[in-house]
Amino acid sequence: MSNEYEISKQNRVRQLREKATYDKEAVHAILDSALLASVGFVQDGQAVVVPMLFGREGETVFLHGARKARVIRLLEETVTACMNVTHVDALVYARSAFNSSMNYRSATLFGTPRLVENPEDKLHALRVITECTMPGRWDELREPLENEVKKTGIIALDIESASAKVSSGMPDDEDADYEIPVWAGILPLESAFRTLESDDQLIDGVTASEAVRAMQNKRL
Repeated sequence: MSNEYEISKQNRVRQLREKATYDKEAVHAILDSALLASVGFVQDGQAVVVPMLFGREGETVFLHGARKARVIRLLEETVTACMNVTHVDALVYARSAFNSSMNYRSATLFGTPRLVENPEDKLHALRVITECTMPGRWDELREPLENEVKKTGIIALDIESASAKVSSGMPDDEDADYEIPVWAGILPLESAFRTLESDDQLIDGVTASEAVRAMQNKRL
């Protein structure tokens, strides 16, 4: 099995190709460090993009929504969907507006969405999504109620093609611009969880588990 996604017209990066990678591990790492995905598809000839909670297992991404939600019904009828996640890591202050930019990590994938209907498969997908978002949490919680499972919509998106684009480093200015007396550099941006805040209706003596505490101050 190849360690890279096959390059096609669908997933080929056209702008700033030197920043592109089709390495599966690189794509997976960007996906796995994201909490939300932007999912795009076409409805009645119109482009639609919706933010969705997700989790990845191998080459399948599970998308979460309410069973009766419009997006679940529309994705069920979609031939091909596109999904993107992007992390902004820094603002890049160059010596010109043209060369000013951002450092980022972005992954885009394409696939044919399918509705997950079997209750056992839905439970499995819910576990994947929960563990990708809140590692170690699923086994601490009560079992989902039958009615809760019925109300939940799950779309499985098998990754048919994908690519990643990563930009990092200092400004890439024009040679002549390095003589301009204007500050240049980067302003790093971090996305991270902070300190836990307890629900005021907790039972006395109940504390956060090790898995939950481990999420404090975790960087994305």
